[in-house]
Amino acid sequence: MIILGIDPGLAIVGFGVLRKEKSKIDVVDYGVITTPKEDTLPIRLSKIYKGMCELIDTFKPDQVALEELFFNTNITTGITVAEARGVILLACINKGVKLFEYTPLQIKQALTGNGRADKHQVQYMVKTILKLSAIPKPDDAADGLAAALCHSQTNLLLAGTDIK
Repeated sequence: MIILGIDPGLAIVGFGVLRKEKSKIDVVDYGVITTPKEDTLPIRLSKIYKGMCELIDTFKPDQVALEELFFNTNITTGITVAEARGVILLACINKGVKLFEYTPLQIKQALTGNGRADKHQVQYMVKTILKLSAIPKPDDAADGLAAALCHSQTNLLLAGTDIK
C-alpha cells in the first residue's frame, strides 16, 4: 500500500510518501511543491495541480491523506489556501485516487497521543516512528509525512483492525 500524505498550502505544499506492508512502514520520498509569490493566483493554483498530478503519476499512491484546513485569525490567507486545497482535491479525484481527510487535531492525536501537541512534538514523532536520522525539512514535508502516518495508524483497514 502506497500512501501519499499532503499538507496543503499556497506557497508550499508538503508531501510525504509511505509504503505500508502489514505493520512495516517505509519512507519512499518526501518534499514540497512550491509556487513563487510573484505569480498570479491562477498560475500558482495551476502549478499546484500539475505538481499533484506528477506526484500521483510518479508514486501511484493507493490512497491520499490530506490535512483539513484550520482557520485561526487570517481569513484572507485561509481563503487562498482553501483554493489551493481545492485543486489538490481535484487532482486526486481526477486521477481516481482514494482520498481521506484528517483535521490537524486528529493528526496530532494519532502521532503524539495529544491533539494539542505542538509542531516540534509532531516532527519528533515523525522522525522517531519512521526511524529517520533527522527531522524532515522543510516543516511542510514533515507535515505531509505526518498526514500519511496518521492515515496508516488510524484507518481501520490499514491498521489491521477487522471492520464488522
